[in-house]
Amino acid sequence: MNNFSTIATGSGKTRTLATNKVIRNTYTLLSMTLLFSALTAGISMVLNLPHPGLLLTLVGYFGLLFATAKFRNSSLGLVFVFALTGFMGYTLGPIINAYMALANGGQVVMTAMGATGAIFLGLSAYALTTRKDFSFMGGFLMVGILVAFMAGLGALFFEMPGLSLAVSSMFVLLMAGLILYETSNIIHGGETNYIMATVTLYVSIFNLFTSLLHLLGFMNSND
Repeated sequence: MNNFSTIATGSGKTRTLATNKVIRNTYTLLSMTLLFSALTAGISMVLNLPHPGLLLTLVGYFGLLFATAKFRNSSLGLVFVFALTGFMGYTLGPIINAYMALANGGQVVMTAMGATGAIFLGLSAYALTTRKDFSFMGGFLMVGILVAFMAGLGALFFEMPGLSLAVSSMFVLLMAGLILYETSNIIHGGETNYIMATVTLYVSIFNLFTSLLHLLGFMNSND
């Protein structure tokens, strides 16, 4: 009985150490990718580079995402993580420049950035401290993100600003849910690869920021 108890205790400690390592590596890499993304966005803004367009953005995003997933267990995966986040930062530069050109544009951008940071830190802290299991949200989030993505494309192609605002509101809620889900997934051992955990959290932050930017920009234009 004592042997079984010792083995179980040792196994529990090993899992805890492994989980803590994934958490530490994830948040370290996430911080680095956010800084790198901010750098590429800043360069894009200073040089006033044009937005690559929807098609190239989608090809670049999904291509780099696929490459990151394929090499997630090797050092090459880190290269693709920075390539992905750097590319997304570049696409963000022209978007921020467009909002900065609006009246009170600087305030809109800073408010969206501050709200994104507060939401991410608040939800992450909640999941880490309570250690609640949010795995039940997985199916809902997958369907919701797919529906919102398709609706966003429809709003863009058919020029429907009302639908576009609704999609942005949906993405704010979905990305908040994804932050809870992925953080819980890391804590409970559902995600053991820190590279993929980083990508999921980065994409959540990116989409949360751009969605808030769209909503706040619309409200500012109506003032």
